[in-house]
Amino acid sequence: MSQKVSILVEAAIFAALAMVLSFIPDFASWFTPSFGAIPLILFSLRRGAKYGILAGLIWGLLHFALGKVYYLSLSQVLIEYLLAFSCMGLAGLMTPPLQKALNAQENNSALLFSLSGASLAVLARYFCHYIAGVIFWASYAPDGMSAEWYSFTVNGTAGFLTLFFVSVSVLIILKRQPKFFQPSK
Repeated sequence: MSQKVSILVEAAIFAALAMVLSFIPDFASWFTPSFGAIPLILFSLRRGAKYGILAGLIWGLLHFALGKVYYLSLSQVLIEYLLAFSCMGLAGLMTPPLQKALNAQENNSALLFSLSGASLAVLARYFCHYIAGVIFWASYAPDGMSAEWYSFTVNGTAGFLTLFFVSVSVLIILKRQPKFFQPSK
């Protein structure tokens, strides 16, 4: 199997793992973290933005195949399922400096690059959800609460919790298995 095909299979596996984690029951309604973000960000930091964005897109498409789409309009679905989930791949923008830092055994730099990538990906994803919340979900805001504040509190809480769990996971893998982020081509 060629290297490219191997990476594409790996992308599909990580997207499937993200989808499996998406079935963890919501314990706080919309305020629940997205556990599926963990494997997507780990994969993106391992393989880079191009393959990370692809894996995120696959994850978003799997929501359709498995009936986990909350559909209000076509534009809402495009923003929240295709664009937002693809944003998980943005963590991969930090892959080259992360791998360089790991090769030089600069652990503090590696930590900074990995957490920066994770933060960028989660922030970009939840910005998409925030925009969709303001535009499409405003009618769910409690009386007297602006759509902007409602979307910020719901998506901000979920985004913060997601970033927390992703960061803990990145820290554990970076500390215990840094070679994960340095795949042999």
